[in-house]
Amino acid sequence: MKTTAFLFACVMTSLPVTAAEASEPSSGALQTLNQQAQALDRLHTVVVAYDGNIIHEHHQGGPGVAAPANVKSLSKTVLAAVTGAAIEAGVIESVDRPLVALLDSVPSAAAPQVNDITVAHLLAQQAGLERTSGSNYGAWVASAHWVNDALTRPFVDRPGGRMLYSTGTSHLLSAALTQASGESTLALAQRLLGEPLGIAIPPWPQDPQGIYFGGNDMQLSPRALIAIGELYRNDGVANGQRVLPEGWVEDSWTPRGQSPWTGDGYGFGWFITTLAGEHVAYGRGYGGQALYVIPEREMTVVITSDPTPPSPGGQFQQQLNALVADLLAEE
Repeated sequence: MKTTAFLFACVMTSLPVTAAEASEPSSGALQTLNQQAQALDRLHTVVVAYDGNIIHEHHQGGPGVAAPANVKSLSKTVLAAVTGAAIEAGVIESVDRPLVALLDSVPSAAAPQVNDITVAHLLAQQAGLERTSGSNYGAWVASAHWVNDALTRPFVDRPGGRMLYSTGTSHLLSAALTQASGESTLALAQRLLGEPLGIAIPPWPQDPQGIYFGGNDMQLSPRALIAIGELYRNDGVANGQRVLPEGWVEDSWTPRGQSPWTGDGYGFGWFITTLAGEHVAYGRGYGGQALYVIPEREMTVVITSDPTPPSPGGQFQQQLNALVADLLAEE
């Protein structure tokens, strides 16, 4: 993992790749992309941006490229961007801030290790708490208090230990943003991310206490996701305005843990992998929602799919990865 982190950090700290060095995907490559997409019935849209401009849009089902779609756990990547923007705006001091210092209260039944959880641990899915995803998800969202339920789960690792992918961990981050700022996560997202990027961020579900769902069920259009990917590709700057702190993208794309399912690294809301020999950062959501940024190729790719159960499983995500890999390999 240290080698992977070093290699990807080198990409981010090297000189920017010029448009002349990173060639635009050919019309033939984009036609092949369409054909491959049409073979995947679950897939809804594919959008490709090159050098800051959308060059290709394919729509074959579900909401269109400009319409909000449920991006499921790809919301975790968006929430990480909101967190970075909140730090740049001074809402939160840094990723080293303890979670308990940001919350209004902590349940008495919480274990002492809760005091050791930082914003960085939440972003990297390293809180150490028992997961609320997978088989635990139903009971968690059926609970009367999602934040307290997540905080009082047993510790299965230390804060900062292995990656434990959990929507409850992301929801704690949403609660921290809300209670530290006095604004809802929606209001923060609109003010700190939507406005500078010129994108719409509609309301999405809230927990019983009114905290916007952290890490799931956000509604964003594929074009809006392209704008978020481009923000990261441009080192946190959009339209000449710094939205994310200097160094945030490098930190976000430095693996801190490893996915137990794919072996890919995980940073602050982003998975890290290699496709067709290129370093790629990507976010993903249930059912086939994906945002890919390929910095060396000046490209951002968004894919949306049917988000309804049953899940097509990890094999479908591998098929989406293959679409992007084939597009890169066609160059």
